[in-house]
Parts: sequence; C-alpha cells; structure tokens
Amino acid sequence: MYVKDAEQVSQEMEELDDSNNKKPWPLLCRGGFFCSQMENWADKDSPPAVLECISEDAVATDRKHDLLTNFVPTLRSGEWSDIGGRPYMEDTHICIADLAKNFGCNLMSEEAVSFYGVFDGHGGQDASQFVRDHLPRVIVEDAEFPLELEKVVTRSFMETDAAFAKSTLASGTTAITAMISGRSLLVANAGDSRAVLSRRGIATEMSKDHRPCCMEERRRVESLGGSIDDGYLNGQLGVTRAIGDWHLEGMKETGERIGPLSAEPEIKMIILTKEDEFLIIGSDGIWDVFSSQNAIDFTRRRLQEHNDVKLCCKLIVEEAKKRGATDNLTVVLVSFHLEPPPPSIIQRASVRRSISAEGLHSLKCLLEG
Repeated sequence: MYVKDAEQVSQEMEELDDSNNKKPWPLLCRGGFFCSQMENWADKDSPPAVLECISEDAVATDRKHDLLTNFVPTLRSGEWSDIGGRPYMEDTHICIADLAKNFGCNLMSEEAVSFYGVFDGHGGQDASQFVRDHLPRVIVEDAEFPLELEKVVTRSFMETDAAFAKSTLASGTTAITAMISGRSLLVANAGDSRAVLSRRGIATEMSKDHRPCCMEERRRVESLGGSIDDGYLNGQLGVTRAIGDWHLEGMKETGERIGPLSAEPEIKMIILTKEDEFLIIGSDGIWDVFSSQNAIDFTRRRLQEHNDVKLCCKLIVEEAKKRGATDNLTVVLVSFHLEPPPPSIIQRASVRRSISAEGLHSLKCLLEG
C-alpha cells in the first residue's frame, strides 16, 4: 500500500487552498500534535467548536452509582432456634420491625428503626431474657434516640448491664444487635455471637468475636488486672465481653474501677447499597460449625430455591445439628430485597505460578534422592 507522507500531503493541501483562496486547515503531524498555531483562527469571530467526549465507562459508572445510592432496602426477617446438644435452652432473640412504634413512641423522623438481636446466655437464661426484655426499651427511651444511634446503643448496653447488677439474678449473656434505619445498618456486639453481611455473595463480618484468644481482647483484659488461663477469662468464662456475670468474683467492678469483663459493645455501621443482600445474626453455636462464607453460601442457595427467610433459618439450624453442633442454636436472618439473591458470577483470577532457582534446585535434589 502506498501512503503519502505528511510533507507531501501538506504541500498538496496548500496548493489546493491557494487555488481556492482559503486559509489552510491545521494538519495532524506525525507526533500527534496540531502543526498550525491558534493564530490561524485569530481573525475569526469565534474559536473552533470543540466536541465533547462522552466516555461509555463514565456513563456506566454513573448509572451504577445511581443504582447503589438510590437503593431503599425492603426488609424481611425470619428466625429459628433450637436447644441443640444442651440440656437447657439459654438463647433468646428478638425481631422488631418498628422499634419506636412497638413501645408507643412518636418520632419526628418518618423512617422506622428496625431492631434485631440474639442473646446467648450462660449460667442460666435469666440474663438473656432480661436483656431481651429491657434493652430495646432502654434504647427507645434514650433522649438522643434515634439521632445518635451509636452513642445511644453503647449507653443502653451499659445501662442494661447496670440494671441487671441491681437484680438478684446470677447469670450472664452475650448480646449482638442490628438496627436498620433507612439505608443505615448498625451492629453492636458484646460477646462471641456474630453478624455477617452478604454483599454480592461475599461474606462481610459485621462483628468481631470477643474471645480470650483474641490478642486485642487479651491486652485489654490484662491491662485491667484480669488474666487468661487455659483459654478462659480468669479461668472461668469463654468470652471477654458480656452483660451480667456480676456474681463472678473479679469480673466486674462498680464505681470508677473497671473489671476485665466488659459490657461495652463494639459498634460497626455501614450504608447499605443494592449489592447488600442479607444479614445473618447467629449465636456462637452456629459459628462453631459454619464459617462466615460457608453460612453466606448456604443461605444464598436456599433463598434462591424458595426465597423463604424463616424456612432458611430453620434449614441453617438443622444443618448445624447435622454437622455436630453441641451448643444452643439461634439464627436471625434479615433480607434487604423482596427478590432472591441473583446467581453468582465466579471470576477466576489469573495466577502466575513460578518457581525460584533455589526451589528448583531443592526439588531436583529431592527427586534424585
């Protein structure tokens, strides 16, 4: 193919322009810049029009952003519990669609605040029942509810713990709660129950297990005069945060002193998007036999089959028993959509495998004996 070079094209264009008494158009040089200068248009009334560049990627990104930020969750919840392999049932749970309305409070806000909780008792059921019955009311009656939810929930955990201390009851309980207001999801946890969010089928843990094996918790415990003995707090408890247990010596203190067992929850808050599918809240008996991702996978498949949140909770508990769970079992499932989760698209990452010269030499020596 014969292609004219830029100089030849430029010369021919100049001859053509001279014959028509016109100024030359700017030519694109080999380097990719305009050869002529802006002075070529100095005698014109206005500069040449510039076409706007519309990026398809940018449009797609904006459209995706709109779908995410304009998302309004439609809540559906289910629950199921079982005594499991224990002689007594110490778990309790609660699901309230509209927290303020449930307690007869009129709020200025039009958005309902939904409340879900799982309370795993130990040493009896008194503490778990007490927290289930008192904590939601304490939250609603706080002067800053629902404007400052993080502060309100933290205060309410501590106030409920102090109220239980005044009772004659002797037991304790872990406590994990989830509150949803509009697109905001707030999870508060004290203990080793767990909340896990499904985001496009990927497990996102919304809480951290407060167990003696956790290094952060161990440092906190030891700084407050506690100890970890054989995996137990002060040799007695398998958790480092809980409500109650005031009867156990050396666990909690009144006044300015703080004992190693804390009722203060850790808070995690996110803004829900369309990619967020559902939230699983379970007592530790569930997580003894399910990993977080395994629970998400199991739940997604069941929701895709029948889209029944309560039946799904029952199947999770039954599966936990089949896997040999020995503890009480409680699950609360909150779905953010009316439709079942979409099929997963598995993207296999390309992995480049290589072996170093040292590794190759070691392998050679191994094969040669």
